[in-house]
Amino acid sequence: MLVSERIGQFFVESDYGRDRLEYTEYGSGDAWVVLLHGQLMPRRMHQPLARALAAEGLHVVTLDLLGHGRSDRPADPLVYSMTDWAEQVVALLDHLGAPQAVVGGTSLGANVSLEVAVLAPDRVRGLIVEMPVLNNAVEAGILAFAPLMFAARFLPFTVTALRLLTRPVPRGFVPFWAGIALDTLDQRPGSVAAVVHGIFFGRVAPSSRQRRAIQAPALVVGHPADPIHPAADAAMLAGEMPRATFVRARSILEWRVAPERLNRAAAEFALGCWKSPRRARRVGG
Repeated sequence: MLVSERIGQFFVESDYGRDRLEYTEYGSGDAWVVLLHGQLMPRRMHQPLARALAAEGLHVVTLDLLGHGRSDRPADPLVYSMTDWAEQVVALLDHLGAPQAVVGGTSLGANVSLEVAVLAPDRVRGLIVEMPVLNNAVEAGILAFAPLMFAARFLPFTVTALRLLTRPVPRGFVPFWAGIALDTLDQRPGSVAAVVHGIFFGRVAPSSRQRRAIQAPALVVGHPADPIHPAADAAMLAGEMPRATFVRARSILEWRVAPERLNRAAAEFALGCWKSPRRARRVGG
């Protein structure tokens, strides 16, 4: 089934300036789903899933968070944090005129989705959380990304050289995931260092107490044999949230190379969120 696809942009204001964010819409209607990418990856990584969900009648939006993809990439670490990215998702919903959405993502996108549920619970119809980065991933995350931050800050020519090598490769002539890898390597030293710095020295995810208070239904997907995104973190998160369902992927690559089972689980979950009655907004006393 073919679905419409449209590229859009909007602007966010902060104490540090005005930045442009870019997104893609798939399909139409009022059953909104927002998908968020992994760290340093482009929103296009979720194109196959977005098309599959839109074919089921959902209105899907993929967003390049600040510092990623085709959105602006300032080199100031002060503009990058989980809270800032969550506020950008809420600003996207405001821009689209979407009262609520199922919000989901992979890795960084998973953690940002949790932040949105804490920051604006009345805007979250449900959560699709793949590969969250929580307690069991700290050491592996530091080992993986600290050298990248060091190289971007003190050996910037290494990041620039990769960009010069990968950018000329036509994305239409390589397999889809090879193109995503090339896009991920298309970085600028200043923004890479700033993004990783902002993650390392801010809070990585909501606290366990805050996660236990999330009332939105959630689909949590964990991967076996993934040191940066251990399945133990996903299982722990599913156990914390009162309305969560845990799904174990068959491999770290299942949703990328054989996505039918997990696409179906995500579609059924998102459609179920929109078929259930709208939660009443809590009013403080």
